[in-house]
Order: sequence, then C-alpha cells, then structure tokens
Amino acid sequence: MRRRIDEYVIREILPLLMAGMLVVVLLLLIAVFIEVLGPILAKGANPLLVGKLIAYSIPEAVGRGLPIALLFAVLIAMTRLAADSEIKSALAGGISPRRLMSPVMVLSVVVALVSFLNVALFVPRSTEQALQTQRDILLDNPRVLVKEGTVFKDALNRAIYIDEILPGNQLRGVQVIQLNTAEPPRELISAERGILENSTGTIVLYDGQRVTYRDAKPVTIASFKEARLPVQDLQATFTGGLKSVLVNQTIQELWTRVKQARDQGFPAYAENTALQRKFAEPAAAIAFGFFAVTLALYSFRSGTNVGLVWVLSLTFLYYATWSVFRVMGENGALPPVIAAWAPDALYVLAGLGLLVVTARR
Repeated sequence: MRRRIDEYVIREILPLLMAGMLVVVLLLLIAVFIEVLGPILAKGANPLLVGKLIAYSIPEAVGRGLPIALLFAVLIAMTRLAADSEIKSALAGGISPRRLMSPVMVLSVVVALVSFLNVALFVPRSTEQALQTQRDILLDNPRVLVKEGTVFKDALNRAIYIDEILPGNQLRGVQVIQLNTAEPPRELISAERGILENSTGTIVLYDGQRVTYRDAKPVTIASFKEARLPVQDLQATFTGGLKSVLVNQTIQELWTRVKQARDQGFPAYAENTALQRKFAEPAAAIAFGFFAVTLALYSFRSGTNVGLVWVLSLTFLYYATWSVFRVMGENGALPPVIAAWAPDALYVLAGLGLLVVTARR
C-alpha cells in the first residue's frame, strides 16, 4: 500500500518536472541570448557556430533550472492532490503526513544529486567549450562582436576591451589589462588602433602605451609604435562578464583561487561566493521539496487552494532572491556562505513555519 502511494506521488510529479525543466531551461537560454543572438547573426556570424554555442550553454541552464523545475512540479502536483481530496483520503486511510512527505523528499535528494553532478562535472567542460566557440565566432568574423564594452579574456588571464571593430578586422580603442586574483591590475596596455590577424590569432596594436603598476600605483610608462599580442586561447565573453564564468569553473579551481587569495590576505568575495554556490544551488532542490509538501499539507488543513499564479510566483521568487544575494556576496556586502545559502534557508524556514501552523489546526 505504502509503496503504491510512493509510486503514485512520483508519477504525478515526474511529468510536471520534465515539462517545468524544459520551460525554465528555454527561458534561461532566451534571457542569456536575446540581446546578442539577433545582432551577431545579422552581422554575419556562422549559424553552425551559434548553434554550437547554444548547445554548450544547455548544461549551465539545466544546472540552474532543475531545482526550480522541481519546485514548480511539486507545488502543482501536491496542490492538485490536496484540491482533489486525495491527501484527505490518504490521511483517512491511516497514512501519516510524514509518509506523504517521504517520496517527495527522496525525489528531491535525487534531483539535488543529479544537479550537483551536472554543475561539478559537465558545466565546467561545456563552459570551456562555449568560450572556445565564442572565440571561433570572433576569429571567423570579428564584426559580430561590435558592441561597446566587449570583453575578451585569454590564457594569460588578460582582459581585453575593444571599443569598436571596423571592416577588415580593424580595431579601435583597445585596452589590455593583466588580471590577478584578488589583486589590483599589474599592467595596462592601451592603443588607439589595431588589427586582428585571423591566420595567426594575433592582435597587432599601433600607437599605444604600456603602464605597469605596483600597489595600484604606476611604476613605468612606455610608448610603442607597434606591438603584437598573441591570443590563440582568446575567450570572448559576450554573454556575460568575467564574474559570471567563475561559478562554472571546477570545484578544485575555485578552491585554489580562494586559497591563494587567503594566503595573500585578500577576501576573494566573488570566488568564495561561486564556490559556495556550487553546493547551495543543487541543495535548493531539497529545500524546495520540503517547502512544497508542507505547503500542500497546509493547503489541505486550511481548506485553501494554491492557484497557478501563486505557484509561478513562488517558483520564480527563488530566482529573484538568488540574484540579489549573489550580487551581495560577490561584492562583499554579505559573507559568501550566507549569500549562497540564504535562498535555500528561506524556503526551509517557510516550510517549518507551515508545519507549525498545520500542526495547530
């Protein structure tokens, strides 16, 4: 009997989970590419490369969307069971509320594990391939990235800013900044103009200046007529800034960056927040499952019905709180641990509150 109930609850949730994941993943992909997809295609980007870029972005979208899809699915399924008096029938048949929670929590743990494996193993690889594809798009036709504030990053951890890209791979307003973990930049190269050599993967700079820094103060200033900048491992990040890529690195890479920053006496807020998110975001599935099932029990006890509008609002409330706490953590306004885990904790606390209220009815 109990096994049959478990299977019944899981069968109610799984189709909604798959549908919810598809919708959320599509929405996340649209949010990322809506501002860049049309312009880069209109400017002559290779459609095959653009298709590869979208495909390599799917694992990251799945990592973010799977826990949210679970919240949506469990809310819909459990509120339907409550509205159709199926929870009432189960309780009348001697099934305890704790027993009704069991299949949901087991499924939540499975989803959390799948999500963690995805963000730990597949997302770093797909992100690297996506960045490589962006590089291929750039070298295939540099004009697709004509956008003020375009940012590139190469294997030597240099950030390359280009104000304007003209026909013939001509560049205007080029700046190259040597980045360092948790330290001010050590070098700035600027040039009025340049050219990108597709065959060699090299940026040639003309009429520029090189400034070196120590403790954020200029040490040497040198001018040059021509300088060659090999960028064979160039990564073009026109779908987000450099911070957005941190969370897609491996756990080992993030831990190394955090440890290096600590050894040098720097907090590394962005790196530490990204490391905590590696664990907190998959674990959100467990918090969501707990909250959704307690909400269903409360809905049954109180006789209220959670409509679709409320379900959608509760589903995307996490994304809103996640965005706020993430920014606060990356900028040091909150400790990284709190910034990463606070959205999960809010749903757990809300579920505990619903359990207390339900027990009194």
